[in-house]
Amino acid sequence: MPARPFVDRPVGDVKAARALAERVTRALDLPGPVVMRVGMNALFRAGDVVVRVGRPSAPPQLGIELAHRLREREIAAPVPATAEVFVDGELAATCWQYLPVTGVPADWREVGVIVRRVHRLLPADLPDGYPVPPPTAFAWWHFDALMADADVSIDAAARAGLEQAIARNSAWRRLDATCVVCHGDVHPGNVVMTADGPVLIDWDLMCAAPPGWDHAMLLTLAERWGGDPTAYASFAAGYGESLAGDVTTRRFAELRNVAATLMRVRAGRTDPVARAEAERRLRYWRGEQDAPVWQSQ
Repeated sequence: MPARPFVDRPVGDVKAARALAERVTRALDLPGPVVMRVGMNALFRAGDVVVRVGRPSAPPQLGIELAHRLREREIAAPVPATAEVFVDGELAATCWQYLPVTGVPADWREVGVIVRRVHRLLPADLPDGYPVPPPTAFAWWHFDALMADADVSIDAAARAGLEQAIARNSAWRRLDATCVVCHGDVHPGNVVMTADGPVLIDWDLMCAAPPGWDHAMLLTLAERWGGDPTAYASFAAGYGESLAGDVTTRRFAELRNVAATLMRVRAGRTDPVARAEAERRLRYWRGEQDAPVWQSQ
């Protein structure tokens, strides 16, 4: 089993990513690239095409093949704009059809239907070589290392709250035979509402995990992130089952919030906006009664 997900490292050099995107648009006679977002990948819009630049752990062509396989199985995934892949050192660029958004709220019931289809996938349904590791391979879920790294940036009260959450959910690593193919990162930012319904984007963290892995974020969407309080119930209805009472899923939900906090603490060392958001999140772990909901940045 591969040890790493398809993309688990930030794109890094944004100037190099832009240069590669410009090379792509020239080669395909597209408009000049305009940056949309930079995170693990750098996304550039070029007319009706999105150029996606990242540092995949496997051949970048597999991402294109995966999208075709998913759509053949009625799983709403992005549509490749071309089969061509452009490479510059560790960076690779692929092209995707731009998804026009409708502006309507996410149809969580339909997202649940999509995720149910994902969980029914078999290894043979996926491209040979596409990584589907266990989530224990995700570096941002190695909590001892994250806590040690963030130690000087966290006050005693917040540290105690985080450590307690990690301790009471330590059994999460004992993944059992119920593991299925998971999208790996189901949250509002990875759902695009189009005229044809929701499209689930960003398949870089596909993994083999219990089904609750893909339910977990939505369980605390309203409480911690200020999201739609009906989202999980709608998602579960579409999925065909609620895992709100499942112990493993609840562990994933709380630890996802631990990881989200610690990653903001790390980013806050160099980014003032991230530092402010980290402080918002640490208020919750201190046990403050009026702790605000979190923001995505």
